[in-house]
Amino acid sequence: MRRVFLFILPILIIVSAAFTLFGFFQVRFEEEKLIDDLKRKAKSVAESMELSVQHVLSANDLKNANYLAEKFETRERLQGCVIYDKDGNIIALTKRFGDWKEKDKPYIKDIIANKTPRGELEKFKDYQVYSYILPIVDDAGQFLGMVEVIHDTSYVFARLTELWKRISSTLIILVVVIFIISIFLHRQIFALPVQRLTDWFKHFQKGETDEAHPIREKGDLGKLASEVEQVALSLRVARRTISDEAQARMEKEEIWTEAKLKDLVHAKLGENALFIVSNREPYMHTIDEATGLEQCIRPASGVVTAIHPVLCACGGTWVAHGAGNADKKFVNSKDKLGVPPKDIRYILKRVWLDKEEEDGYYYGFSNEGLWPLCHNTHTRPVFRELDWQAYKKVNQKFADSVLEELPVKHPFVFIQDYHFTLLGKMIKERRPDATIALFWHIPWPTPEAFSICPYRKEILEGMLGCDLIGFHVQNHCNNFLDTANRLLESRVDIEKFSIVRSEKETFVRAFPISVNGHFNQAAKDADIKREIDKIKKEFDLEGKIIGLGVDRIDYTKGIVERVLAIDRFLEKYPQYKKKFVFIQLAAPSRVHIKRYHDLMAEIDELIEKKNWKYSDSGWKPIVYLKRHFSLDEIEPFYKMADLCIVSSLHDGMNLVAKEYVAARKDLSGSLILSQFTGAARELVDAIQVNPYSIEEFADSIQLVLQMPQDEKTKRMEKMRKVISENNVYRWAGNIITELAALKKV
Repeated sequence: MRRVFLFILPILIIVSAAFTLFGFFQVRFEEEKLIDDLKRKAKSVAESMELSVQHVLSANDLKNANYLAEKFETRERLQGCVIYDKDGNIIALTKRFGDWKEKDKPYIKDIIANKTPRGELEKFKDYQVYSYILPIVDDAGQFLGMVEVIHDTSYVFARLTELWKRISSTLIILVVVIFIISIFLHRQIFALPVQRLTDWFKHFQKGETDEAHPIREKGDLGKLASEVEQVALSLRVARRTISDEAQARMEKEEIWTEAKLKDLVHAKLGENALFIVSNREPYMHTIDEATGLEQCIRPASGVVTAIHPVLCACGGTWVAHGAGNADKKFVNSKDKLGVPPKDIRYILKRVWLDKEEEDGYYYGFSNEGLWPLCHNTHTRPVFRELDWQAYKKVNQKFADSVLEELPVKHPFVFIQDYHFTLLGKMIKERRPDATIALFWHIPWPTPEAFSICPYRKEILEGMLGCDLIGFHVQNHCNNFLDTANRLLESRVDIEKFSIVRSEKETFVRAFPISVNGHFNQAAKDADIKREIDKIKKEFDLEGKIIGLGVDRIDYTKGIVERVLAIDRFLEKYPQYKKKFVFIQLAAPSRVHIKRYHDLMAEIDELIEKKNWKYSDSGWKPIVYLKRHFSLDEIEPFYKMADLCIVSSLHDGMNLVAKEYVAARKDLSGSLILSQFTGAARELVDAIQVNPYSIEEFADSIQLVLQMPQDEKTKRMEKMRKVISENNVYRWAGNIITELAALKKV
């Protein structure tokens, strides 16, 4: 409609301007005509009174003079008559025009002197009148006086006003008619054909390439539709060919790589599109507070770390919350953009949430309710009805956004994490043909723990709307099956590892998530070496043993326990003072939640206290860097650290452990890993600890430092082999294989 209006607006402006100009000249012409008519009438009246006034003035008959003046009382448009003597004094005046005496009349002297008639518009009070004065002379040519006829002009301006009203009404009707006719013609000639073509494009985009286009016109639109139809045919043939070739290549490959995953997607999914849904977006546009410049950053998130390389390999659409303060500047009219920015591989669609929705759905229900509920860290979950309502509302908003994008034929939807427990059911209700998987990135609690949640039934029913639910480890799968069996009326099939409810079967599987097995290969070793030298110089690390921790600031990550263990390690083994430095990279997280805000203050105070305790000649045992770090920024820390500590109190997987191992191509370095992480099931060659046991924790640090280099190398080599074989591409490949097996034909 906006384009139509812009098209019609110039026409309406031209027509309106021309019509207004025409009206202006018409009114001017009518005004001149009426004034001329008024002048003739005034002159005629004055001349008709000439003889009578001559007689009155000659005889000085004041009675008849007043009689002549009073005759104007009954006239409609003639307001009055004034008779003057030869000196310009008023001797008779129409009563209703009595105030005329007070008016300044400088023209009287000119008429006495020149003895010539005069007719002019005069301002009287708040309006105008027409005054015509006729000199009166006797038969001998002697000047006797004057008669003045005063004519009302209001009817002239009333006529002109009425004329303007008629012109304006006609113009409005004309504009409306032109607008309606233009809209009609635009719709018939352009809008309807384009709409039909647009609808067909939508069907084409969603996979309905078998349908013939509806454009039957032989004009340009018809030609365009025919060309697109040919492209659709070519794409259909090309996709089939690629799918067959991909199947052949995939069967030859043994190690999972980006190329093998891409072949698997082509072979298993074919023309079916892949859609990822998560709360965290892979790329965020923000405005730097210091410089005021816009920047594109990768948020710190295990989900982003795992899913991004998958979509880079196979393409698709990622639907996520647009949380960056500059995000809206970079999307198109459909809230989409291509990412990565300099090497577009897939589509990111952003969903917008207002502050109330984000507070209730994300900070409230997700992170004050479900997060502590699923982690055994002795933090009490908080459930509020308002948060639950916001959570449902946001899940529906995401469902609507995803449904807008789904193709017609059997789409694949891959939902990420605890933010969207209701999403699978919402999508399935409107698109039962969709194949939906949910991956749960955090632990799943026991039935007893989960029963705390007042909305447990709705959450479980929403999750069971999916066809496949994945967890990191088998124990979480077992907990979920037990939970569904005890809290819902359902049938658990132990052999198939599935749950059947209301004739809908949902399969539950363990898919240990991983990383891509390597860091940015474009980064040169020389660049990394320079960055390492820079960091060592900045923090005086040369010749020292370097420990490393990389975490979000979260009470599940065991940062407090880690600091206490380092303190105990230095107490028990004082020979490492001034020789050991631990670097903690900590990304602030969920700072609006009081528990996290208090945790940040607690960690700040604890590290400051321990550094003060051991302060000696500028050395401090803990370097605390509290900000967001990109993966490229973290890589030099991974490569220079002699040991990495992952001390989570409870964690679904923890990819930091795998990232550290992936970064150690030199096979040096050691990993201290909490036994309460999912990664501990795979990385059995790490030094595993109970982070709650501070003594054991401290001794583990000393054990790593005293370990022979040969043993360190063997352990790292075995862990790297695990990550190389079970990388993120294999993780995605296993899930896609399961999804393809469940596809509704």
